[in-house]
Amino acid sequence: MIKVGVMRGGVSLEYPISIQTGGAVLSALREKLSDKYKPVDILIDTEGALHVNGRPVTAEKLRESVDVIWNGLHGLYGEDGKIQQLLESLGVPYTGSGPLASALSMHKINTKQAIQHLGIKTPSHFMVAHYNEVFDGSREEYANRKSREVYEKMSPPWVLKPVSGGSSIATFLARTIHELYDAFLNLSQLSDDILIEEYIEGREATVGIIDRFRNDRHYAFLPIEIVKPKGIWDYEGKYSGETQEISPGRFTHEERKQLEDLARAVHAALDLRHYSRSDFIIHPKRGIYFLEVNALPGLTSESLFPKMITSVGSSFPEFVDHVLTLAIKGK
Repeated sequence: MIKVGVMRGGVSLEYPISIQTGGAVLSALREKLSDKYKPVDILIDTEGALHVNGRPVTAEKLRESVDVIWNGLHGLYGEDGKIQQLLESLGVPYTGSGPLASALSMHKINTKQAIQHLGIKTPSHFMVAHYNEVFDGSREEYANRKSREVYEKMSPPWVLKPVSGGSSIATFLARTIHELYDAFLNLSQLSDDILIEEYIEGREATVGIIDRFRNDRHYAFLPIEIVKPKGIWDYEGKYSGETQEISPGRFTHEERKQLEDLARAVHAALDLRHYSRSDFIIHPKRGIYFLEVNALPGLTSESLFPKMITSVGSSFPEFVDHVLTLAIKGK
């Protein structure tokens, strides 16, 4: 029996999503793959402490408990290369991308810079430093100053989000300087720098990639179309069930092929491993724009990746087994 440590929880704001992602993998291992794998529940609490099957352990003891780890963490420490560095130092094979690829894909501006040389379009953008009480005065002063800076630098509307955040947490659409102020006031609660991005109106699409699946080096799922009840696909829309997801999306043959090719190109350019999901916007006149990539997309009941898997006649347990096999073989 192969002992699979399913790592979930973590220190980021995405702790609840990670708990659900890990839970989905644990369920697949227990209910459908129990003849091959023995699941080991690894919880990282909000303070960063490790627990194996409910008992606190050291990182060294963790190595003795598993043969391979499914990385179900999201956000800070889980997707930024840090947990990957720890696992490599322990010599434990794990699912998902390596340290450098994880760090690069987690930082939205670095990601954009890495793929722009391929000719992939992305919205105009720049970065604003996070709030620092020592240099910025009150949060209100910071929000007022930064909102005016953005207003003078880029025409509205604007999208504001943490440079290294995930699950669209703390993502805002601002159409006026007053909404900019409110967004900066909210974002001042975080310690992350802020991405300011041109808002592009259009149809939103997302495309999943799996490595070495069905004889394809980077297998692309059929693009899903995201129909939102409001301007942006934020955290609430992703996990509340409010967003309509059309699979396959209502795209022309040419648009579908372009989206799939772009998702493959992003996955390869960033040296991502095992699986990823890229988000795009299709402007009716300006074409397709890359928004961001998720190197460890959520696997909850509301997440898109499991829906992509079933839409092509596969199953979540087959996906789990496939990715674990890649990790164990070092591919």
